[in-house]
Amino acid sequence: MKRQSKKGADLENTENNFDDIEDVQAPIYTAPEEVRKIIEMVWQLEKNRLDRKSFSHISDDILTIIKSVVQ
Repeated sequence: MKRQSKKGADLENTENNFDDIEDVQAPIYTAPEEVRKIIEMVWQLEKNRLDRKSFSHISDDILTIIKSVVQ
């Protein structure tokens, strides 16, 4: 049995992780444009809230985003 170097094993694991990330994100990439737009807007909302360390509920904000995209 051939032993891999630690560096080679780390590189292989990193490549596998990238494949896993792409698999997880595949439904986002293949979703209709409206769905991608909602995901992007909710992601930005959440990112801004985390940057401000605002931990209040965002359900109403998400509902507003969905309504604006659907209409």
